[in-house]
Amino acid sequence: MTVATASFPIDLAAYQAITLDPSQTRLTPAQKKALQANIQLCRDTIVFFTATGAARGVGGHTGGPYDTVPEVMILDALFRGSDRFVPIFFDEAGHRVATQYLMATLHGELPAERLLRYREAHSGLPGHPELGLTPGVKFSSGRLGHMWSYVNGIALANPEKVVFCLGSDGSQQEGNDAEAARLAVAQQIPVKLLIDANDVTIAGHPSQYLPGFDLNKTLSGHGLTIFEGDGEDIDALYSRICQAIANPGPVAVVNYRPMCVGIDGLEGTTHGHDVIPVKLALEYLEKHGQSAAAEYLKNIEKPKQTYTFLGASDTMGSNRNVFGEAVVSILTTMTESERKDQVLCVDSDLEGSCGLKQIRDACPEIYVSGGIMERGNISAAAGFGMEKGKQGIFATFSAFLEMCISEITMARLNFSNLLCHFSHAGIDDMADNTCHFGINNFFADNGLDDGYPTHLYFPADANQMRACVKAVFFDPGLRFIFSTRSKVPNILNAEGNDFFGEDYTFVSGKDEIIREGTAGYIVSFGDGLYRSLDAVERLKQEGIDVGLINKATLNVVDEETIAKIGQSPLVVVVEAFNRRTGLGSRFGSWLLERGLTPKFAYLGTHKEGCGGLWEQFPHQGLDPEGIMSKVKELMGK
Repeated sequence: MTVATASFPIDLAAYQAITLDPSQTRLTPAQKKALQANIQLCRDTIVFFTATGAARGVGGHTGGPYDTVPEVMILDALFRGSDRFVPIFFDEAGHRVATQYLMATLHGELPAERLLRYREAHSGLPGHPELGLTPGVKFSSGRLGHMWSYVNGIALANPEKVVFCLGSDGSQQEGNDAEAARLAVAQQIPVKLLIDANDVTIAGHPSQYLPGFDLNKTLSGHGLTIFEGDGEDIDALYSRICQAIANPGPVAVVNYRPMCVGIDGLEGTTHGHDVIPVKLALEYLEKHGQSAAAEYLKNIEKPKQTYTFLGASDTMGSNRNVFGEAVVSILTTMTESERKDQVLCVDSDLEGSCGLKQIRDACPEIYVSGGIMERGNISAAAGFGMEKGKQGIFATFSAFLEMCISEITMARLNFSNLLCHFSHAGIDDMADNTCHFGINNFFADNGLDDGYPTHLYFPADANQMRACVKAVFFDPGLRFIFSTRSKVPNILNAEGNDFFGEDYTFVSGKDEIIREGTAGYIVSFGDGLYRSLDAVERLKQEGIDVGLINKATLNVVDEETIAKIGQSPLVVVVEAFNRRTGLGSRFGSWLLERGLTPKFAYLGTHKEGCGGLWEQFPHQGLDPEGIMSKVKELMGK
């Protein structure tokens, strides 16, 4: 094994490429010493290069890969010692991607210097592993809790080999894993799960918000053999893994440890789930003698978006949090008994990211911490809203909307009143990259023309978000409100004042003319609107009088507005949604159905992501330059 580390501030050449034979169930003193040295080296390295993500503002999930290093070190030695294993570190917690990048580097497939660009745009090191993108990465994990079922298939394709899958007590909450367990037991598939049990997820401790859930009883109830113990006792951990290998069929090795064990300020806390703060990383690295790494970290400068968007205010708002604030402003006009009778809010472990924490803090009597169980939680909220006068509230990331399509159909067939907030819509600020893009949101509009009302909304700024929530909160039917991970600026009118000011009222189904134009119109929404507005302002400066339409109600045709823009010379739809399934894929049909034939084009997400934050938009050609170029192309300029 050759690891070039000339400009990498931790000496990865110190890694000891030992081999282990599972028939020898006890470590020799030399093996144990080597493993312990490797564990410390790799934990230091993970703290360091994930902290570069913190320093650059792109995040990085330190705790998961840091915690599972002992298991990975043992697997690496086992893989090296025998061909009886599928030598891939399959992991159903994709945010533990630092494991994949580190092992690719230690195996000489990824230069160590690349680790210094962790999650940076165009670095090829996104926040979840993507097969074919990063040298040395051997699988795409997708979202949390999606790998075990897939690994069952890997094992069935390799019947003479043992397959490992790294798991967690959080990922085991997903319903996919219950199905995977039943199949693995029924078919006696030799999958060995190595489950990191730290009683921590993003929003809290499962032992507190799911007190009836017992991981071992659940897995043993499916029929798996369970071996459990201290994940930090290297001798016992190795012995359990050897037992699992010797035991036929599926086995779960459950390893207990606190989150971020040994990291001062993070150990045992939920904060360890995400990237380690630079301050704590510096303290850790200095404590463990990695002064060169600490010095490198100190000198990282956070890149800034320096582009000035015309037509947008300097005031930025976090719509995903504004959603919660807007809901609270409505709920607090009701008495506690009225709230308990009429509203139920169900979280799926993302309360801080979706604005639901504000609801829990203000109105805990209507709040349910549902855990990482999106399908069950959205159905529970919908079931509460089945009765007239009652409504459920549900929220999670837009990427997970795809997991809930059947449940959404069920809610519609049962005439449920359900208000859903899907944050992290689109692609902006998505260092987690392609598997976390929220680009198929139109899948929520999967009913028939005469079905129970279903409306999709994507407000453009914080002012419109507040107005939208206020306007549709008590509406019957299914309502989906989308927001971005990124903050968005306030939209300004032609006079430089807030377009959605104090006198603004949101009207469901009504499009809004942000700028008039004689040469044609751009149609956009959400975080595409301020970028499109900048393009419109710059085109006008060039003498191209293009207008702009805000289509905040995505799936309802505003007949008056479409007639207006359909009679103009051209229409360009700009969105961060999937070009195949988004607004643009419908808008052309709407025009033709009405006999409207302007020149037409639509821009949307159409290729794999590039990582980073705002860089995702120009990567897809959705930045102002790309929008202006498309308008000029339609005009023959």
